[in-house]
Amino acid sequence: LSYHEAEAKDVSECFRFKNQPTVTWINIDGLHQMDVLEKLGACYGIHPLVLEDILTDQRPKIEDYDDYIFIVLKMLYYEESEESPEDDEGDDLGESSLDMDQVSIILGPNFIISFKEKEVDVFNPLRDRLRTAKGKIRKQGADYLAYSMIDAIVDHYFVIMEKLGDRFEDLEDAVVSDPEPGILPTIYNLKRDMLFLRKSVWPLREAISKMQRTDSPLVTEPTQIYLRDVYDHTIQVIENVETFRDMSASLLETYLSSLSNKLNEVIKLLTIISTIFIPLTFLAGVYGMNFRFMPELESPWGYPAVLIFMLLVVLVMLAYFHRKEWI
Repeated sequence: LSYHEAEAKDVSECFRFKNQPTVTWINIDGLHQMDVLEKLGACYGIHPLVLEDILTDQRPKIEDYDDYIFIVLKMLYYEESEESPEDDEGDDLGESSLDMDQVSIILGPNFIISFKEKEVDVFNPLRDRLRTAKGKIRKQGADYLAYSMIDAIVDHYFVIMEKLGDRFEDLEDAVVSDPEPGILPTIYNLKRDMLFLRKSVWPLREAISKMQRTDSPLVTEPTQIYLRDVYDHTIQVIENVETFRDMSASLLETYLSSLSNKLNEVIKLLTIISTIFIPLTFLAGVYGMNFRFMPELESPWGYPAVLIFMLLVVLVMLAYFHRKEWI
């Protein structure tokens, strides 16, 4: 089986592959050139509404047309800020975010056309398999290539989930050991990432299920079997997302509880100090009264005696607090 890879300088160079018996994968990076989309649409018979969906943000879906199948997926990336606070063990707790790129795929009888805005993607392992003829990808049709692209995107979700899981573990340790105020924005960022991830992944289950059950001749029965595996992976991703959403809510509660405990410790310390000073203030008030006849004032040992008595009061109170395990 032959393999040819080239970068086209003009979209018209792709037209000659339309009626070839081999499978053609046309990848378009950057969606700002409307004339390119219109030329491709005219050549491959793509409906204008499909071209409009390619240019606008859509939820994951699969639409079955007569001559092709239109697939919309969300390709996610995990990015971390360069300047990030760390916990006591040096683990990164800085702001992170999920970046998204919409991938639109046109599956035809012998061609695949993919549209995305960014050059970076998760298809490099897929391209390597095509170049080196590893596996069965070069022996199958366009539907298997479309399945492989969907599988690559879904598998990358697990990479993101693993990184988010590590981040949750670091945050849990930091929240329990030292709940600093700076952790709160990080928790809210994670909750936002979970919501963003859920919106991107949840509709994918329905879309893949629809493609798995399609009656279109463009998707063969062997490929539908492979799509069942992708569907199972999608269910796993959704379950992980729901688990992480619960963890983020629990993490926020743990943070607020730890912060409350820390505040209670401060209040406890201040209360102990205030309690110790109550008898000392009483003694100082008694001997600070402006009376002429106070025997202790005439004694040369009166002042040191009062100080020693105050010290004994403090020591007795500290011993009592320690016995009660208050300090």
